[in-house]
Amino acid sequence: MIFVTVGTHEQPFDRLIKKIDELKRDDIITEEVFIQTGFSTYEPKFCQWKKLLPYLEMENKVRDARIVITHGGPSSFIMPLQIGKIPIVVPRKKQFDEHVNDHQVEFCKTVAERMGNIIVVENMDKLQDVIFTYDSIVSEMPSFMKSNNKRFNRHIENIVAELLGQ
Repeated sequence: MIFVTVGTHEQPFDRLIKKIDELKRDDIITEEVFIQTGFSTYEPKFCQWKKLLPYLEMENKVRDARIVITHGGPSSFIMPLQIGKIPIVVPRKKQFDEHVNDHQVEFCKTVAERMGNIIVVENMDKLQDVIFTYDSIVSEMPSFMKSNNKRFNRHIENIVAELLGQ
């Protein structure tokens, strides 16, 4: 399953939703697709969708998905990272009236460069190729970036062991 979320920002992100719906319509995407559409005005015709989801339902959709596609809001792409998934992130752009400025574009580029744990797609025409090659792209990404929780816990355990002389 592919899960798409555009968050809860009040400006529509019809461009992403339409593109995914077209890929599903044309059988380019053959697996199930679920889209959280937020305040977008376009209603998908070929994908399952809901405007908003409760947090636990959103979390379950992310867990169940093979691919998670989000807008560039940090809250939307951090959840998949916490669950151990590498998201495809499509930043909203001012030129399409999807946001008030291009901060999502700049922020996502910075995260991708510094952390290497998200796949940023700025050009909607490239989304299809990224979906097709997702597994190979992810296999090339550093796996240690998926979660720092285990590494942090090991570090604390080592400090405590040293303090106790073990």
